[in-house]
Amino acid sequence: MTQPQPSPNSTTPAGPTGAVNRRGAMREGERIQLTDEKGRLTTITLTAGAEYQTHKGVLPHELLIGQPEGTVVQNSVGIQYLALRPLMKDFVLSMPRGAAVVYPKDAGQIVTMGDIFPGARVVEAGVGSGALTIALLRAVGDGGHVHSFERRDEFAEVAAGNIATMFGGEHPAWQLSIGDLAEELGRTEQPGTVDRVVLDMLAPWECLDAVAEALAPGGVVICYVATVTQLSRTAEAMRADGRYTEPDAHETMVRGWHVEGLAVRPDHRMVAHTGFLITARRLADGSPRLAPKRRASKSDYTEEDLQAWTPVALGEREVTAKKARRASRDAQHLAERSAVADAEARRNDN
Repeated sequence: MTQPQPSPNSTTPAGPTGAVNRRGAMREGERIQLTDEKGRLTTITLTAGAEYQTHKGVLPHELLIGQPEGTVVQNSVGIQYLALRPLMKDFVLSMPRGAAVVYPKDAGQIVTMGDIFPGARVVEAGVGSGALTIALLRAVGDGGHVHSFERRDEFAEVAAGNIATMFGGEHPAWQLSIGDLAEELGRTEQPGTVDRVVLDMLAPWECLDAVAEALAPGGVVICYVATVTQLSRTAEAMRADGRYTEPDAHETMVRGWHVEGLAVRPDHRMVAHTGFLITARRLADGSPRLAPKRRASKSDYTEEDLQAWTPVALGEREVTAKKARRASRDAQHLAERSAVADAEARRNDN
């Protein structure tokens, strides 16, 4: 399946895709984040005639529609709410999910450590719920190209809905294919034409041969894996392939701080381990791999080891078909509402 392209007769908004629905007054159909006086967050979709109801009062949506971001309003019993458009980090953590999302801390590292630049040709395997795809599309811009591969149709539908909601419609730089990257990449991308490859999948080592064929010399492959066993297997496969530089691996942990007067201390909770990132670059054909000398160690994996690589064995929660369908419906509904708001914004700009 390939993501359909916009109709030639469709209206193209001024400026980059998605920019029009990040500016100006708050409009009907937009997702808006409300923060109450205790710092609690709620995300609503602005609808004419609708109300945000709690056990402590009612807030009509009309108080927000047409108002600038950063407006503070009161509900029927005087409780104040701050209204803002969700930032990308807020959106990806609250959007409908099929598969687990790549956290903003990891998406930021992938964009930076993978050197995802404007106009880049990027291949992504494992679109999931679309969180990382959104970050990649923002980085490459309208002049780039992100080709995402996903094995499961229901996950692809969820991702397509979330991406359309984020950008107010289809993104011109995105192409979505259903299938296995190891089998399909060589049929869809010419050898040596891809700048960057991002693998967010169970067994990235299975795709390293196809990735090496598609990557341009100097191109970057960056893999996101959840466990140390996956990390080890991927690193050894990169070394054994011979067409990649010595792999570099790391993880990112984020700890917030409480800052109030003289009470300055780390938060009690933090976003710790979510996954590992392992990065390598494509060597020029015929160039030897330079690597530090090390003592020999066991790096081979038996057939029994390979058969043990299953999502459940690695600690992933099983996503039922029912849950995936529900997430798909929610994502498509939000995308439709976002498209209405985006069309209204275009008319106002014109």
